[in-house]
Parts: sequence; structure tokens; C-alpha cells
Amino acid sequence: MNRAAYAVARAGLCLAYVYSGIAKLLDFPAAIAEQQHFGLNPPALFAAATIAVQLGGSVLVLFGHGRWRTLGALLLAGFTVLATLIGHPFWAMTGSERFHNLNAFLEHTGLVGGLLIVALLAAPARAGHGRA
Repeated sequence: MNRAAYAVARAGLCLAYVYSGIAKLLDFPAAIAEQQHFGLNPPALFAAATIAVQLGGSVLVLFGHGRWRTLGALLLAGFTVLATLIGHPFWAMTGSERFHNLNAFLEHTGLVGGLLIVALLAAPARAGHGRA
């Protein structure tokens, strides 16, 4: 596998999480308001957890190896599944709102798939099976 291309692919997968985590960290009141908007209580705790998962998971995916990279990818994938179900309930919408949220839902599903590939590639090798 081309290591540089794999690193660029991981960076692409993590870019939105790093951006969002830093933006929330720099404007914590807005991060709290976002959690309140989605009905998550206590909002400050959910905002802090979101920042920790987005930035911590990204660091593990970008710089970790083996189990650590797998953990980071699974954290981000799990977070994305939950955030997508909460933030893009297209099944409860109609018209253009449904269309836009369905597209976002499908795009996030693609991110989850990419993160699961990273997790599988980084999983510790078992006897006779190499991993990246």
C-alpha cells in the first residue's frame, strides 16, 4: 500500500471532524447551543464529549497505529452514526428538507464506510494475516 496516499486519505476522512472540533472548542457557547438545538442534555457535557471524540478520534486516526488507529476510527464512525441519526432524520421530513437531509445522511454513511475501512486496515495482525 502507498503510505503517503493512505495518510492523505485518512486526512481527508478526518478534515471535517478536526474543523468541527476546533470550531466548537473556540466557540464553546455555540457548541452548547447546538447540543440544545438537538435536545441533548446536559448540553455542555455533550458539547465537551463531541469535541473530545472529534479531536481525539482524529488524532488517533491520523497519528496512531494498530489498535489506537482502530479505536480512533471506530470512535469517529460510532459518533457519525449517532450524529447522523440525530441531525438528519430525513424519514420525518418532506419536500426539499427531506431531499437535503437524505443527501447528508447518505454522505455521512460514506464517511462511516471509509472509517470502517481504516479500522479494518489498522486492526492488529493475527497469526499469518498482515495489516497496514
